[in-house]
Amino acid sequence: MSDQFIANWLARPKPRRALGYLLSVASVGLAFLAARIFLHYHLPLAIMSFSFCAIAISFWYAGIGPGVLALVLAVLTRTLLFQPEVDWISRITYDFVFGLFSFFMLQATRAKNELESRVAKRTAALTKANEELHQEISDRKRAEEALQENVAALKNAFEEIQILKDQLYKENLALREEIDVNRMFEEIVGSSPALQVVLSRVARVAPTDSTVLITGETGTGKELIARAIHKRSQRASRAFVSVNCAAIPRDLIASELFGHERGAFTGATQRRLGRFESADGGTIFLDEIGELPAEMQIALLRVLQEREFQRVGGNESIKVDVRVVAATNRDLQAAIADGRFRDDLFYRLDVFPIEVPPLRDRKEDIPLLVEYFVDRYASQAGKKITGISKRSMELLQTYRWPGNIRELQNVIERSVIISDSESLCVDESWLAGPSAMTSSAINPFSEKLAAQEREMIESALAESNGRVSGSRGAAAKLGIPQSTLDSKIKALKINKQRFRRA
Repeated sequence: MSDQFIANWLARPKPRRALGYLLSVASVGLAFLAARIFLHYHLPLAIMSFSFCAIAISFWYAGIGPGVLALVLAVLTRTLLFQPEVDWISRITYDFVFGLFSFFMLQATRAKNELESRVAKRTAALTKANEELHQEISDRKRAEEALQENVAALKNAFEEIQILKDQLYKENLALREEIDVNRMFEEIVGSSPALQVVLSRVARVAPTDSTVLITGETGTGKELIARAIHKRSQRASRAFVSVNCAAIPRDLIASELFGHERGAFTGATQRRLGRFESADGGTIFLDEIGELPAEMQIALLRVLQEREFQRVGGNESIKVDVRVVAATNRDLQAAIADGRFRDDLFYRLDVFPIEVPPLRDRKEDIPLLVEYFVDRYASQAGKKITGISKRSMELLQTYRWPGNIRELQNVIERSVIISDSESLCVDESWLAGPSAMTSSAINPFSEKLAAQEREMIESALAESNGRVSGSRGAAAKLGIPQSTLDSKIKALKINKQRFRRA
């Protein structure tokens, strides 16, 4: 503020030349008017004092020209009006004193003007430097604000990149599994009533987000049914992640399902997304769910209940929106009775059960499946096969297919490889051997055991009037849990109603 005041004061407008000379004349006039008044009081030197004042005022405020004019006027007025009788020596002495005083005033005025000029220049330089400094500070503030905005934008961009990277990882993982998975066939083939019932249930449950439990023997195509549910759901555009619970080592299954943080265990060199996180927004298929260890059953139950989990070695709860489709070839009711599977997890999974029939219960579909597999593998082998022998088709339709569709697929592929004609023939030994062995050795023993078990259960039901539970029920008489007895009654297809007496 003080620098600005000095600059304004030094930059004040100078008196114009005419005003300077007018100030000079007025100063001398007032000086001699005052001197004449003081002469009445007998003060003869007053003219000298007031003349010095007039000359000093003119030099200092009006400049060098008006100051010289004031000197000349003061000398003339004093000589002609006030002291005409003074001798020449005194006059010369007075004029010399006036000249000497004026010379000093001239030097003082020049010094003052030079000082004002220097101060003005220095003040202007300081003012300019101050303005530049303020401008630099403003520019720096703007640069800092822009830098902060850029940092925030980069941070947001990095977060978006990380999210997209994780999403890409999930999609790539799902795509890789989709490509690498060893599917039995791309489409569901068949028109049998048993298959139509399954497809009808798939069509009903697919549009919902309900959890589905698919049961059936090995090789019946449970994963294919799960994929059909996913493709017909609102999640079809997102990932379908398949997990074989029986194929993952017990120590790694938690990391596989829920992921792990870096350093969670030996070998965990970086963070890894689990299958649930990869399936976020889509569907996760848990095959062989009955093989899950007890501790993982608890963790899975929490995911189904709360829709959140924690990575191995992490503390953050991660929310997921995943549809769960599970499958098993085991009798989960029997596993619950034996304490190998949690009943609360079973009821969470068994929201909408679908049972896939074995191939022996849908023999009408065998010709269609054979035609499909023949076309597929003949095309891969570069062979032209137009049909299959009548005898081979009869063998395929009468065989019980313990391995279901997967076994049929392998038999047809093997037959295509060794075929040398356009008509496909199936080696009878591939079907008769295991079938004969089963019928000659295994079946009699198992059938005898089943007959004995049926007899014991029917006897207990007869004694308990068809009642299964309770202290007087058949389960108590046989000494087995009620759920186990229910499973056996269902497996042996025993009608409880016929043992109830009116």
